[in-house]
Amino acid sequence: MSVNAAAETGDAPPDAWWRLYDDARLEGLVKEALDANRTLAAADANFAAARAVLSIAHAARYPTTSAFAGGIYGRDAMSDEILELGGHPPQTIWLFEDVLQSAYEVDLFGRVHRAIEAANANTDAVAAARDGARVVIAAETARAYAAVCALGEEIEVARRSLAVVSHESDITVNRHEAGGNSEFDVARARSLVAQVRSTIPSMEGQRRAALFELAALLGRAPADAPTDIQDCIEPPHLVSLIPVGDGAALLKRRPDVRQAERRLAAATAEIGVATADLYPTIRLVGLYGGAASKLSDLTTNLGLTWGVGPAISWSFPNQAGPRARVRQAKAAQAAALASFDQVVLTALKETEQALVLYTAALDNRQSLVEARDQVHAAFKIAHEEFLAGSVSNLDLLTTEQSWVALDAAVAAADAALIQDQIAVFKALGGGWRDGSRPNS
Repeated sequence: MSVNAAAETGDAPPDAWWRLYDDARLEGLVKEALDANRTLAAADANFAAARAVLSIAHAARYPTTSAFAGGIYGRDAMSDEILELGGHPPQTIWLFEDVLQSAYEVDLFGRVHRAIEAANANTDAVAAARDGARVVIAAETARAYAAVCALGEEIEVARRSLAVVSHESDITVNRHEAGGNSEFDVARARSLVAQVRSTIPSMEGQRRAALFELAALLGRAPADAPTDIQDCIEPPHLVSLIPVGDGAALLKRRPDVRQAERRLAAATAEIGVATADLYPTIRLVGLYGGAASKLSDLTTNLGLTWGVGPAISWSFPNQAGPRARVRQAKAAQAAALASFDQVVLTALKETEQALVLYTAALDNRQSLVEARDQVHAAFKIAHEEFLAGSVSNLDLLTTEQSWVALDAAVAAADAALIQDQIAVFKALGGGWRDGSRPNS
């Protein structure tokens, strides 16, 4: 995995990557989201269901026991036949029965073992999906918070620009009233004021929308959005270079890679389950109970019944169905293998893309900051020379427009930079180990 020494280090990234910003509000918001987000609550419920399925599979290792007791008043075919053989007429009687039966599957061909293996792998896959959801929620919470702060910065920049162009517009109006400027100069100055002012409402709307997005991630209704962060007018900044680690660690860390690998393991185990169906199923069966026409005879030797022995079931010689299921399981495993390979490639691609875009965003911001500083200096010179009468109103207005545009561009670059940083951390797969979560 490529590393840009100017922006990244080869150190392993921390699980709680958001702490690299040293922003207490960001840390608190991510913790709240990981505790209260409804998508994560659903993921935890899915994991609990998968654990239950695993328990069902483990239960097949042990004997199954069933008990039956009942009484029927009527005619019993076997009793009637015995009476007729003895020369007695059939009778309507009570027939009481109680039976305790136990059966144990002898797993000679690995059906139970493979079923448990498949269930265990599926449970791991669901756990990985839950961890993947945690990665997404942590990243999206940081994104929403960063958007609120970045839009706050853009609004503040727009307001400062509005103050500057309004001041220059007032000067233009005063000079016109003194006979120094034309109506056209006044109209152009006022047009720039209106243009800058028009950008503020849309940014304020976007900021409110980002705040509502954050509320949803926190498991809150829009009315309960964290309005206390609206005073944030600067996106969080990293206090160090981004630690990206290496490719091998990346593949171990990303939950989607682990999920795909566990699905492949489950599909492989399902082949064993399907193959075992080609062979006999052998069970040891035992029963103990009684059958009698009187309740008092159920516990006597006359009514006592018991037995123990093997039971074999086998679909033979027609095995077209079981063999088809084996082919189906092998095809599913091939699909799972291809999906695993694709997930690995996607993980590597996403990480490289995120790093490249982040590096480009850094370079872009640096160039914009240099251009902004130059245009600030040019505006100061143009303003002084305009007042001295050596620069035209058009030259001053052009410099104002560049001031406004580059200030806005730097603020937008700050917003893009923090979003690209978060995209890097999300691609690195961090965040799923941190915080409280149900035990795996």
